[in-house]
Amino acid sequence: MATVKDFSVEEKLTAVLALQKIDSKIDEIKTMKGELPMEVKDLEDEIEGLQTRINNTDAEINSINNFIEAKTNAKKEAQALIKKYEKQQDNVKNNREFEAINKEIEMQELEVRLNEKHVKDANFEQKDRLNARIKTEEKIKEVEDALKIKRGELLKITADTEKEEKVLSKKSEEAKEKVDPRLLTAYNRIRTSYRNGLAVVPIIRDSCGGCFNVIPPQRQSEIRQHKKIIVCEHCGRILVDIDLNDKVNIKG
Repeated sequence: MATVKDFSVEEKLTAVLALQKIDSKIDEIKTMKGELPMEVKDLEDEIEGLQTRINNTDAEINSINNFIEAKTNAKKEAQALIKKYEKQQDNVKNNREFEAINKEIEMQELEVRLNEKHVKDANFEQKDRLNARIKTEEKIKEVEDALKIKRGELLKITADTEKEEKVLSKKSEEAKEKVDPRLLTAYNRIRTSYRNGLAVVPIIRDSCGGCFNVIPPQRQSEIRQHKKIIVCEHCGRILVDIDLNDKVNIKG
């Protein structure tokens, strides 16, 4: 049974060229999607971050509420003590007791004022937190609206191309099995080196179809003979003649 290493150079070039054309169609679909998948992920992450901010704000508001409740209770306790000491003043036996009770009343009145200040400051702080929470909720709504639009765009493109992409992905895997292993390794290395994913390119108007540098006539003649695999001396892409390129077609 024949294996890929038994194939001629032309057959090897045809196989890797077919793989390139399949992968280029997959690239076209990904280009159609553009930055949408990343944009959707960024918006999802932003919403998650904003929700975390709301959770933290809620925890702070809860802590402030507990603080206000504690200081309010402390104020009530001080007021109760003031009433208690005021009653005791009616039953004092000497000035020393009166002065001692009066000092206690003054201390508790100070405690009342101090707790009132704490509550007032905490209420301002709570108001700031609540305003911040409202702004964060508004931002979440804004981001959610943007996310809805982006998801809709992505879903539409995905729905339109999903079937084709699955078919092409399967064809790509099948095509890889027909490519010489060493040539496939070179193809993958070259393909990942360029953003456009072109590892196999035709000569177009005497120039490399990848980097557009001129290919000498003698070199072009060697490429047309299909006796050896030739790469562009400028960009390293695998070169094929235009006739072979036109002959290899990928059916839908």
